[in-house]
Amino acid sequence: MSDDLDALANALAEFDTPDKPVKRSAIEERVIAGFEDIQRFATRVGHPPQHGADNDIFERLYAVRLERLAANPDYVALLRPLDHQGLLTRAQKASEYEGDIDLDELASDLAELEDATGDITTLRHVRPVAEKKAAEEIANRETCADFDRFKPLFEKVQGDLDTGLRTARPFERKSEIEPGRFFILKGQKAYVADKEQEYLNDQGTKDARLRVIFDNGTESNLLMRSLQRALTDDDAGRRVTEPTAGPLFTDATADGDEASGIIYVLRSKSDMPVVADNRDLLHKIGVTGGSVEKRIANAKLEPTFLMADVEIVTTYELYNINRVKLENLLHRVFERARLEIELKDRFGHPVTPREWFLVPLFAIDEAVERIRDGSIKGVSYDPETASLC
Repeated sequence: MSDDLDALANALAEFDTPDKPVKRSAIEERVIAGFEDIQRFATRVGHPPQHGADNDIFERLYAVRLERLAANPDYVALLRPLDHQGLLTRAQKASEYEGDIDLDELASDLAELEDATGDITTLRHVRPVAEKKAAEEIANRETCADFDRFKPLFEKVQGDLDTGLRTARPFERKSEIEPGRFFILKGQKAYVADKEQEYLNDQGTKDARLRVIFDNGTESNLLMRSLQRALTDDDAGRRVTEPTAGPLFTDATADGDEASGIIYVLRSKSDMPVVADNRDLLHKIGVTGGSVEKRIANAKLEPTFLMADVEIVTTYELYNINRVKLENLLHRVFERARLEIELKDRFGHPVTPREWFLVPLFAIDEAVERIRDGSIKGVSYDPETASLC
């Protein structure tokens, strides 16, 4: 009898109506869809979404959403069967994030969007809060009350840049930001006047509060990382090298130095009376990026060498200096002793050489030393006293 009943039950089972799927409300459907977005994010990045000013806006929004879901018992009951990653449990136990969630701040970020469709996975052009704060710190400047202390520093560094004693190089994140360093930000020179004690920020990175003076007479007390971000984001951001960066006038190079050229001092072998009468005093001062020997190989054919052979009196090898600026500087210093002479080239055309000066060698040596120590600004050669003043 039992077997007959079992057979009948099996036969009737073929006519059973399948269980109808659970009908969920529109709110429940949205909750599940939002939770699945969070799950996909966690799978992609390998961890649950987290708070933090430096994190992407999407991650921060997901973190807010997950916390709200985990705090609602009804939603937890709905989502628990789907939570194969344990995201709800982690969110309930999470204690790493301190402080309230600034929803107004998130809303402000979202208000900046150029393209938003309502799905946070399609948001574009959202700046991280850290980037916004860095920009705000740079913008929030005040008048520097003691700018008179710093104005001469800016004038000197500009003089160093003009002479090539310093150079402005692209800013790199590895560049050190220390007191006494100069940078160029948004076209303005910035001087780090002071730096407070370093500390580890929330991201485990060294940071410190700075006092930064700008050449327009303003200052800002901003964080070191904010200045770093601003310089990195500025395509024209530059760091100004130190005047002692590398051997400027030596016979040896150090690792990382790039040869820029050679200052050469020549003496002419011309038989012209003005040359013969002043042979020990008349010198050609120039700068070349190649071999001096090659430069003077055809001296007797070139009017710049007075159409005569020359001898090398002395040379100074230099590094990391703009050759053209340096040559112009040297010629300006000795302008009052420039030889005024006109001669004809090999084609009979009149030429006036501009690199010959009636100046003793010791004065040239002194000028080079003044370029080395940065004291050349405003200096010129006085033929009456045969000295720099």
